[in-house]
Amino acid sequence: MRHNFDSLADVLNYTTQKYSRRTAFCSVDGDSSYTFSSFSDICRRQSRLLSNFGINAGDKVAILSQNMPNWPVAFFAVTAFGRIAVPMLTELTTNEITNILTHSESKALYVSRRLYSKVPEDILARMHVVIATEDLSILRADGTSYTCDGKPSNPIADDLACIIYTSGTTGAAKGVMLTHKNFCANIYASWIAAPATRRDVFLSILPLGHTYEMTVGMLYPFSTGARVCYLNKPPTPSVLLPALKKLRPTMMLSVPLVIEKIYKSSILPTISKSKFLSWLDKTSHSLLCLLVGMRLKQTFGGRIHFFGIGGAKLDAEVEAFLAKAKFPYAIGYGLTETAPLICNANPHQTHLGTTGIAAAGVTIRLDNVNPQTGEGEIVVKGDNVMMGYYKDYERTQQVLSADGWLRTGDLASVDKRGRYSIKGRLGSVILGPSGENIYPEEIENVINNINDINESLVVERDGHLVALVHFNDNVLDWNYENQDRFIEDLERRKQDILDFVNAHVNRSSRIKEVEVEKQPFAKTATMKIKRFLYKDKQSETDSK
Repeated sequence: MRHNFDSLADVLNYTTQKYSRRTAFCSVDGDSSYTFSSFSDICRRQSRLLSNFGINAGDKVAILSQNMPNWPVAFFAVTAFGRIAVPMLTELTTNEITNILTHSESKALYVSRRLYSKVPEDILARMHVVIATEDLSILRADGTSYTCDGKPSNPIADDLACIIYTSGTTGAAKGVMLTHKNFCANIYASWIAAPATRRDVFLSILPLGHTYEMTVGMLYPFSTGARVCYLNKPPTPSVLLPALKKLRPTMMLSVPLVIEKIYKSSILPTISKSKFLSWLDKTSHSLLCLLVGMRLKQTFGGRIHFFGIGGAKLDAEVEAFLAKAKFPYAIGYGLTETAPLICNANPHQTHLGTTGIAAAGVTIRLDNVNPQTGEGEIVVKGDNVMMGYYKDYERTQQVLSADGWLRTGDLASVDKRGRYSIKGRLGSVILGPSGENIYPEEIENVINNINDINESLVVERDGHLVALVHFNDNVLDWNYENQDRFIEDLERRKQDILDFVNAHVNRSSRIKEVEVEKQPFAKTATMKIKRFLYKDKQSETDSK
C-alpha cells in the first residue's frame, strides 16, 4: 500500500488506477455496483454537474442518505475536487437538518428519496441543486444557478474536506472541521493497525454519516483496493444473517450494542436451552466458549479476521466471552474530532478492558492525573486532530490548544505496555460524598448484565444515584401498567435490581432508587445514550 496520501484526491486518483477492474462498492442485493474505474468516472461526472450549478471549491455540499454505493460517490465528487462535504445522520429531526444546512451554508444537497420529505421547502429552495442518491438524478434545481462556471480545485493536505455535526452525549451541535490530512492520517493508522488488501471484503452496517464508518469503513478499504458492501436495510438479524452468509466478509466494524445483542439474545439462550452446553458451561467454560466461538465465526461467514468495535465501552462479560471464544475482535477508541482514531489494537493485541495503544502518528498524554488511581484526561496531538469547530471559536478554544493538543474530555489510565483503559467522560463523572470519583459507566455495566435488562443509565439526583433502566421487549406488558399485578411485578423487579447492583459495587457507587423507562433511550450515531437528556428528567413511568 502507498502510505503518503496527501489528500482524498490522491486517494481517488491512485486507487482507481491501481485497482481499476476490481469492485470498489456494491450493495448486498446486487442492484448497484462500481468498479474502481467506473467509480472514478461517475465521481468526475458528478463533480462536473456540481460545477455546472456554480458550486466552487470551498463550497459546502450536504449528504443526507442511508448507506448505499452512491453515498461514497457523493462524498468523493465533493471532497476530491476541493469542495467541502457536510454528511448528516439519517435519524436527525427536521429541525436538526434545518440547523445544519443553515449553519453550514450548504449550496447543494445529495438526499435519498426516503429522507427528502424531512427537508423543509424553504431550505430546498435555497439549494443550487438537489440530487437523489439512489440514481443521481436531479430532484430539483435552481435555473439561475446553472451558470457552468463552478471551479473545482486539486485539494492539498491542510484544506478543509468535511464538516461533521455532532451533538455527542452532551448537547448542542458542533461542526467538526476535518481536513484532508486528518483523513489521510487515519487511513495510514488503520493500515498499520490492521492491514487490509484487495482481497478483503468489508460489510458496512454502521451509518456513513459518522466518522467511524466513513473513515475506517469506507475510505480505508477503498485506499487498499478492498471491496465494501452495503445493506439496503437496517442491520436487523433477519437482514444481517443472510447477508453474512452470502458475502462471507473478512472485515467489519460494529458498535458494542450489535455484538452485545447477539450475545444476550442468541448465545446465552442457546447455552441455557441445551443440557449438554449448560453442563459444559459448569465443567469446562473455556471449552464451551471455543465451541460457541467456532459457531459464531461460521455465522459471520467463516472468513472474518477483523471485527472492529468502537463508539462506546464494550460490556466486560461479552468481551471476556469473545476473548475465550477466540473471536477476532479488536477495540478502538476515538472521537469525531480526531477523524476518529486515537487508540487501536488488532485482534492479536487485544487485552481485556483496554482500547489498545496510541494509533500510528498519534501522541497521547494524561492530564491532571489522580495519583491514587493513575487516571487523567486523555489529551492528544497528531495529524488526526481537527482544524476546530466551524464558526465556533469559543468552543474550539476550550478543547484545542495553540500548539495543537486536543482535550478529549475522556478519563483513562494507561498500563506499562501503553494500553489505555477508558474510565468514562469527564462530564459524566459524579463526585461522591467523600470527594471520590464515581464512574456511572461502571455501574451501568453491572446493571446491563442483569437478565431482561436491555440498557441503563445512572444519574445523580439530589445527592444520590438513580438508575434508569429499559427492559427487553416483552418483559413487561405495558397494556396493563395501571393494574395491581403489573405494578407489583414492576416494584419487585426494581427492588431486585437495587439489591443486585448494591451487592456488586463499592459503597460509594450504590444506587438509591431505580426508575423504569418505557421507551428506549435516545442515542447518538454510535449508540451512546444522550446523557444530557436524562440528568434532570424524571422517568415517564415513575412520574405517574
